[in-house]
Amino acid sequence: MNKTFVSAALLALLPLSAAQAEVIRHKTPGSDFPIARAVEVPGGATTVYVSGAVPQPADASLDAASAEAWGDTKTQTISVLNGIEATLKDLDLTMGDVVKMQVYLVAPEGAPADFSGFMEGYTQFFGTEAQPNLPARSAMIVDALVHPRWLVEIEVTAVRPQ
Repeated sequence: MNKTFVSAALLALLPLSAAQAEVIRHKTPGSDFPIARAVEVPGGATTVYVSGAVPQPADASLDAASAEAWGDTKTQTISVLNGIEATLKDLDLTMGDVVKMQVYLVAPEGAPADFSGFMEGYTQFFGTEAQPNLPARSAMIVDALVHPRWLVEIEVTAVRPQ
């Protein structure tokens, strides 16, 4: 029997090739916190690394040096995630395709970082009925970002659907 034919026949018996496999998102047992415990990406999948995104001014009519021009952590988180959503759309992807997220939060003027404000913005995009796919995620508190009024920067990795 021809080796090529045998190889093709064996491949046909496999239920799913690596390229047809789905992304698997593992929940944290006993938790409803809106991140995945782990995410498995099948071999052969296309991954897309989106550079860190930062907020747009909440009120461009105000002095860009003022905190009011940029808004609080929740406002900045929503701005950043809207920007990421637009980038993903340009790449024919959605927030549901995000598998990994790194979040950088700044504590404004010596106060603690506003993780609750971040979560209020984040949960408008992830873990909703309309978009239930949760990414694996890390959140870090940093001393500063490039602009002194930025409180949030987020970078994501997405997987193109097969």
